[in-house]
Amino acid sequence: MQILDTSLRDVKLIQPKRYGDSRGWFAEVFSKSIFSAAGLPTQFVQDNQSFSVKGVLRGLHYQLGQPQGKLVRVLSGHIWDVAVDLRRNSPDFGRWAGFDLRAQSLEDDLQLLWIPEGFAHGFLVLSDTAEVLYKTTNPYYPQGERSIIWNDPTLNIAWPLEALSGASPSISAKDAVGKAFSDADLPPVE
Repeated sequence: MQILDTSLRDVKLIQPKRYGDSRGWFAEVFSKSIFSAAGLPTQFVQDNQSFSVKGVLRGLHYQLGQPQGKLVRVLSGHIWDVAVDLRRNSPDFGRWAGFDLRAQSLEDDLQLLWIPEGFAHGFLVLSDTAEVLYKTTNPYYPQGERSIIWNDPTLNIAWPLEALSGASPSISAKDAVGKAFSDADLPPVE
């Protein structure tokens, strides 16, 4: 298993080794000892799975009070996944990074994305449908749920909207009223 740095401090791309033959393949996608040695969490309390159609944009979500670290994996389809650093004491504060995540095929590397606590997270579905599974370090906490508007001008995230062939992204009513980054309730400084 390879654990790769990304352009955002503490966000990691994880590439499990795949073993395959003409019958298919096998991969170990989580190892407590490997995660521990890499300084990643070894305890997850909740698994979430979503199914979405092309053009659905979920996010940018985060929680206060019980922040969630997320280990994200695409089970089917293709998404563009975004992490935004909300940690005010981080040198990457206010920066974002985007990642093309696809379901595994024989040609593609198997990839998971680790997004630590203190980050906002969102994704755009680029394939006809996509199933996304993510493990979290804390349970869903409705009182702490927050959202930053996906097209915030300060963050200026370069969503690959051209992949939607002129259609607008499909946003939930809750996400459509997300706050601007400049007005967002941010995690406390640690």
